[in-house]
Amino acid sequence: MNEYDYESRLEVRLRDIDFMGHVNNAVYATYLEQAREAYFRDVLGVSLVDVGTVLVNLEVDYVHSIDADAEVTVALGVPELGESSLPIEYEIRADGDRAATARTVQVVVDPETGESRTLPTEWRRRIDRTG
Repeated sequence: MNEYDYESRLEVRLRDIDFMGHVNNAVYATYLEQAREAYFRDVLGVSLVDVGTVLVNLEVDYVHSIDADAEVTVALGVPELGESSLPIEYEIRADGDRAATARTVQVVVDPETGESRTLPTEWRRRIDRTG
């Protein structure tokens, strides 16, 4: 995927910085989570807190470090939808340059049974409209 349908700007916080003066590599996953929450809120019209989704896969490819004073943007898009899964592809940018690419897969689950369930029709409609 070369195009992303949504962008979220994030601030580098002091606690994100490691002893080398860069954003710690583990924090990249937090940046993905923050962008994903914003996407759910802005595009799907729901909060991750209020829906039953489980992160079942996370892959990050690091390109270069992010400095403490960098302007960070996370661009994301949904390449395809599964029956109950929502894969998302990301590009983390520092001052406009690619710092990492990533992919996550969320699965919608029934909160009472823990079993996967079909993606809501409304989500599919909103994702199709955005992409």
